[in-house]
Amino acid sequence: MEVSKAHVAIVGAGFGGLEAARQLAHASVRITMIDRHNYHLFQPLLYQVATAGLGPTDIARPVRAILRRQRNLEFRMTEVTGIELAARKLATSTGEISYDYLILAVGGETSFFGLQSVAAHAFGLKDLDDAVRVRNHVLEMFELAVHEKNPEVRRALLTFVVVGGGPTGVECAGALSELIRLVLIRDYHGLNIKDVRVLLLEASDKLLPVFPETLRESAAKALWEKHIEVRFGAMVTEFDGKQLVLKSGETIPAHTMIWAAGVRAVRWLDSLGLPQDRQGRIKIKPTIQTEAHPEVYVIGDAASLPDGDGQALPMVAPVAVQQARTAAANIQHALRDEPLESFDYHDRGSLATIGRNAAVARFGRFGFHGFFAWLLWLGVHITFLIGFRNRLMVLINWAWDYLLYDRAVRLITPNGAKH
Repeated sequence: MEVSKAHVAIVGAGFGGLEAARQLAHASVRITMIDRHNYHLFQPLLYQVATAGLGPTDIARPVRAILRRQRNLEFRMTEVTGIELAARKLATSTGEISYDYLILAVGGETSFFGLQSVAAHAFGLKDLDDAVRVRNHVLEMFELAVHEKNPEVRRALLTFVVVGGGPTGVECAGALSELIRLVLIRDYHGLNIKDVRVLLLEASDKLLPVFPETLRESAAKALWEKHIEVRFGAMVTEFDGKQLVLKSGETIPAHTMIWAAGVRAVRWLDSLGLPQDRQGRIKIKPTIQTEAHPEVYVIGDAASLPDGDGQALPMVAPVAVQQARTAAANIQHALRDEPLESFDYHDRGSLATIGRNAAVARFGRFGFHGFFAWLLWLGVHITFLIGFRNRLMVLINWAWDYLLYDRAVRLITPNGAKH
């Protein structure tokens, strides 16, 4: 009689979840991968969907297509609504799923730091729906501005504010400015380019904190050269959809705010009763397990594990991928009653683009900026996209944009309402 194989449930089909599944492809286990979407999303390029450079299908690929050859895996498109840790059961919108081992790779969500007016009126940028809403909204602001007779209202319609000076904020501001100044201004002949403002607001005194100072300065210079107003020490306290208020008391008339200033673990993790950090991330051991439930592994944005300096590891894809490998290895060690291995993060560098011909790159002690860094950024992102079709379509769209100064997806689609 065949011994029943251990059942591994993986919640989340992001970078970490996919890597964990692949690492267990040849293990003597049954795998159920669970996600509320039927696709894997390449989140680093979401801002390009938001700024009309790419379409949603260019950066997403069906999970079933990615893992169709993995015979020990079943995919379930359903939403996890709770976990009974003691009983080792997942409650989902389509029924219960029992497990022997659980890998939580559920990612993060936008954090508005308790600013209710900002949460109600600003745009996040964490999934495809967010990106399409931003794209629709930006294009709608230009359509409204064409007909607006009041110059003050028109300037507010054409003021676009990005909050947060990390990679997402910097990349989004750069792409937005280029969309407006290189593409849209040619579509809307009746508008004066001087009415358009793109602002990047950062509450601290520096951009891109993971980069060395010389590269941060290079990024700030490139942003200014692309006509982006960079403001430091600019902490937003309110936004009603028509104007924002800074902590200093200054008000800025604007109908668009893209919030890239905060992220936290998904909120339903709060209900598990496991120790969490300030961002809602579950605290884990170096073996990637939770303390109270060693059969539960947490990876990526949902996990809190300190680095050598005592700071929680960053919420970036390379951390999730490397933690997934350790989690998968330790599940196999546990099945064989072998000692578990501890996670050791290898920082392979950071990249951020500011737009056409401009980027910053850090690899160990080496830093690059300008055109060469931009080429590195292009190569890395093309390489890590999943699926030949996606790589080809992104490459074609980028070449089209670069050569013809034209964004391929300037569409206002029906599902773009803010709420």
